[in-house]
Order: sequence, then structure tokens, then C-alpha cells
Amino acid sequence: MSIHIHWFRRDLRLEDHRALHEAAKLNTPIVGLFIFDTDILDKLEDKHDLRVQFIHEQLQLMKNKLEEHGSSLVVKYGKPLDIWKNLTESYPVVSVSAVRDYEPYAKKRDKEVYDFLSSKNVKFTGYKDQVIFEKSEVVKKDGGTYTVFTPYRKAWESLLTEDHYREFKVDFSSFAKLEKMQIPSLTEMGFRQSEHANFPDNKLKSQILNNYHETRDTPSINGTSRLSVHLRFGTISIRSLVRAAIHKNQVYLSELIWRDFYQMTLYHFPECVNRAIKPKYDRIQWDNNENHFKAWCEGKTGYPLVDAGMRELNTTGYMHNRVRMVVASFLTKHLLIDWRWGERYFAEKLLDFDLSANVGGWQWAAGCGNDAAPYFRVFNPTTQAEKFDPNNTYIKKHIREWGTSAYPKPIVDHKFARERALERYKKALTE
Repeated sequence: MSIHIHWFRRDLRLEDHRALHEAAKLNTPIVGLFIFDTDILDKLEDKHDLRVQFIHEQLQLMKNKLEEHGSSLVVKYGKPLDIWKNLTESYPVVSVSAVRDYEPYAKKRDKEVYDFLSSKNVKFTGYKDQVIFEKSEVVKKDGGTYTVFTPYRKAWESLLTEDHYREFKVDFSSFAKLEKMQIPSLTEMGFRQSEHANFPDNKLKSQILNNYHETRDTPSINGTSRLSVHLRFGTISIRSLVRAAIHKNQVYLSELIWRDFYQMTLYHFPECVNRAIKPKYDRIQWDNNENHFKAWCEGKTGYPLVDAGMRELNTTGYMHNRVRMVVASFLTKHLLIDWRWGERYFAEKLLDFDLSANVGGWQWAAGCGNDAAPYFRVFNPTTQAEKFDPNNTYIKKHIREWGTSAYPKPIVDHKFARERALERYKKALTE
């Protein structure tokens, strides 16, 4: 019997799934596959990585659901190309589908697998599923790439039709009948499980959506959707969120459009992972003081909002978005530390780490990316705390020694740091 394999990557769900919907039309039994990619996992120094545990738990849920319908989920551990070679030798694979991934490593990986499958006369089809508009679907009238968000958003909204956020239902009867499978354990892959992991659920609450524009900037309350990790791994459909937001909250919809904007930016400017999109900014002379960087990483800068954010990140793998902007601005502007240092630290720690959004956010904070904050905007972390955490609720939650002699003094003076940053940036940009 011939089989069609759907390769799950950033689409770990079994509902509202375009690729699975389309695969059912082939009338070839579908086998679901996930690969724990050692090219990625071997680079993770922290073997207590909550992201791996999150993926593992989601795969178990998917496997259980498929087994309710007489199928199962095939989960492998190794190098993707090696696994595909073994699969095509062992099973009658006639076609493969996957959701397109726009990150540089993913594009290289997929090209290698595509070329191999083509040599075996196996058709490999990619689908758009993790964004509403991809690649060059939203461009200027002259075909150029948008580098400013507001005109991109207007163009995005003008192109949007109901078909872009329709639901793609999954037919479970289209899956192949399989015996129950075993998923490699975290231990077998060299990782440890946390008994205290507290992953948010993948439901968009109506109250959050309705009040999002009023609550999203207050880190001490539950005022954001907390769905970023689910969007990152595709455990929720982006289309379902657009369907919910489009008539109820334009601010939330705008945040979803930012996500498309950054994905598009990464696709067209893959060099942005390591270089400033605005080349002049690579001339900035960073101080890169390692002691200051260590204090920032540990949440011991003496600026409570910055420190609370870093401690929240280190403890939970999450940081409120308003606080992310403040801590990123502080690292790049107050401490004059290369934005790439901060981006890579976030990449190690964030449960919802998404390369396009992470790089986009850090280049925004440093002033060097698409539609970035101007270089002369330097967040004052003290006034930011007064505005967005006026009762110090968030600060006290994450800094137990706050207000005592045990809490460190500021490692840099705000006025001095701001003037130094303006001078250093201006010098680099006018040379």
C-alpha cells in the first residue's frame, strides 16, 4: 500500500490544518511524522530545555488523538535527511507534505530533503499555514519589499479576504491504520523533564481579546493572550486567531500582522540574523562589557523593571512584551552591548523563541531593523516602571529582595548612559 507522509514541524496540531486537509484529497493513507532534529537539539546546551518538553507533550497529545481514530504518530530522533533515506527504503512513500518554514536553517534542510525525495520520484509539497501572507504576497506597487510596518499593515488588510482565514478541517479517516507507536523519551534524547513546567493553554479567552488594547501593557496582570508559544509551534492556527480578532479587537489583529511582517522580513533579508538591516548600524562601537552583560542576564542591574523581566525569563521561559522592549533597550542603549548578544540569550531562554520575531524585536530595540525605534529613543526604565507597574506589583513578584539593602545599586547612571548612547550612535551613523 502506498502512503503519504505529512512531516510535522511548526504545525503541531490536528485541527484547522491546511496541509492535512489537502493531503486527504489524494486518497492515499496519511502517516504523520515528527523528527526530533539532532542538528538542532545537539546545539542546546541546557538539557532542561522547556521547549523540548513542550514539544514532547504536544506530540503525546497528537498521538493519543490519532490513536482514537486507529492511527498513530511516527516520531523519530536523528538527522532529517538520514531519517528520510531510511523511511523511503522501508516504506512505499509516494508523496510528502509539510508546512513551509522561512528560517535559514529550515530552508537549507528542506532543500536537501526535497532534492533527495525528487531523486526517488517522491513529490514533496509545501503549504502556507503558519502565516496569513507569506514571502512576496504583500508587496509595494513596484514589487518591492515593505520595510515600514504601517504601510505593510494597510496593504495586508486591503488584501485580506475570508478565504485567507477560512478553517481547513481534518478528516481523520484519511490517516493510515497503524499500531500504537512509542515516542522517544526526553531521557533517551539526553534531556531532563521539569515537574514544575506551567505551559499556558491554547485557548484565546474572550475577555482577554475584548480588553487586549487596554491591558496588554501591564505586566502584573493577565492581560495578554499568552499564545506566542502556541503560535511558535503551531499548536494553534493563526487563522483561528484572525477569525476571532478581525471584528473584535484591531490592536490584537495588528499584533498578528506584526508576526507576518517579521516572517516576511526574515525571508527577504536572511542576513538580518547576523547583520543589521540598516548597514550603518553595524558601525556602532559597542562596549560589550562582560560584567555588565552578566548583571543583565542575572537580573542584577539595579533597575527593577529590567531585573524583574530578566528574572521572569530565567525562571519561567517567558517575559511580558512591554518588558521585553525595556530590557532590550537597556542592553543596547544603556549598556552599549551588541543587540546580537541579547538576541542569542533570548534564543536560549524563551519558550516562545521564534527567530523572525526575536531578531525583529532586537533590531527594533537597537534601531537597526525594519521600522525600528529611532536611535534617539532611549527608554527610561524607571519611568517605564512608574507608568506600567505603578504599584510595583510585577517587580515585587520577581525580585524578592527589592527594597532591601540586598538589592544592587544601578550599574550605570541613566542620564550618563543616555547621553553616551546618543553620542555613540550619532558618531556611527554620520561617519
